[in-house]
Amino acid sequence: MRVLFVTPYYAPDLGPSSPLVTMLCEDFVTLGHQVTVLAAVPHFPSGHVPAEYRRQIWHWETQNGVRVCRVLVPSGDRGQFLHRALVFVVYQILSMIIGLAQSYDVVIITNPAIETGLPFTVLSVLRRKPAIFCVWDVYPEAGVKLGIFRHSFVISIVKALEDFCLLRSQCIQVLSPQFSDTLVKRGISPKKIVLIPVWLDTDFLQPQPRHNDFARESKLDGHFVVMYAGNHGHSQALDTVLQAAQLLETERAIHFLFVGDGINKPILQSHAHQMGLKNITFISFQPRERLPEMLASADVALIPLKRGLGQDSLPSKVFPILACGKPMVVSVDEDCELADLVRRAGAGICVAPESPQEIANAILSLYASSELCKQLGSSGREYAIKHHSRDSAVRQFEYLLLNISTPKSQLL
Repeated sequence: MRVLFVTPYYAPDLGPSSPLVTMLCEDFVTLGHQVTVLAAVPHFPSGHVPAEYRRQIWHWETQNGVRVCRVLVPSGDRGQFLHRALVFVVYQILSMIIGLAQSYDVVIITNPAIETGLPFTVLSVLRRKPAIFCVWDVYPEAGVKLGIFRHSFVISIVKALEDFCLLRSQCIQVLSPQFSDTLVKRGISPKKIVLIPVWLDTDFLQPQPRHNDFARESKLDGHFVVMYAGNHGHSQALDTVLQAAQLLETERAIHFLFVGDGINKPILQSHAHQMGLKNITFISFQPRERLPEMLASADVALIPLKRGLGQDSLPSKVFPILACGKPMVVSVDEDCELADLVRRAGAGICVAPESPQEIANAILSLYASSELCKQLGSSGREYAIKHHSRDSAVRQFEYLLLNISTPKSQLL
């Protein structure tokens, strides 16, 4: 089968969706399918495009059997709304143009529609090609809670675009049951919604020695390391983590490590400096091949979300943490999918969102018990292996592709 995948982010991009898309496409090729990806040039999370990708409007390459077309988008500060809007527009126009020249049987498109709505309309609806629409965050709800979408007119436009794709896709893939519930409440038929949880390469993502090259390079040996690794953006309550670090200043062995980049990173660094915090280190995003080693250098992993965001977002960073066997402190709404996942897996401690004292207390309880850390990490690893296999995910996607591309009369 000829599969066209439309998504702005593909390896080596560092976005949370990039490894999911990359694994899925490469596994499709392994199963014998022809896969073409229409992606933007690497630019996440900073928004800055590497110099080597600025020379052509688009260029083709083959990665592990996957044909990838990368289209040029403007390079700049991703924190500026107008810049991001321009990136959305340019990506959609160029990917649509390239897509019109492709031959394919089915198309898979990631949400939000504000980034992919135009190619969805042209490459699926107008060309009458069946589509799977992947909902990996619920919009506009997630954007409203983050404060990205503030005006009612903008919110209504984003919702209309998302609904257009949801209603006209043949199948909708979601990452969590709560996403499904939200879409059903918006009038989407539950018959077209399929739950396929986040998938992992648990052979690559596995526990490694705590003392390693990354730990030595980052001067982490001799510390109890509390790590936040990921985007420093709107949804993460990272100022709360700074306050928790301030509460734990007297515990000299405890050190906080922030790994990543994003639009809020300079602000966080400034706040840490103003607070006089000596127990925090900031470093940039690391290459994906170093992820297992990097996570191994942590004693505890942190996942903080702002209040109210847990219902419409399931951070993908939780799954590598599970697979690498690290205990976590999760600061989220009590009734959200992320909290339920951590409790099911027995992999960490859940505390209230935006609560520095509760985060500090949870860290202290783990600092005081190496046995508890080991138990939570082992439980998380076992859960990841059992429930988040990449092989299971690609088989389910393949079944969906075959189902939507086959006339109903042939299925009877």
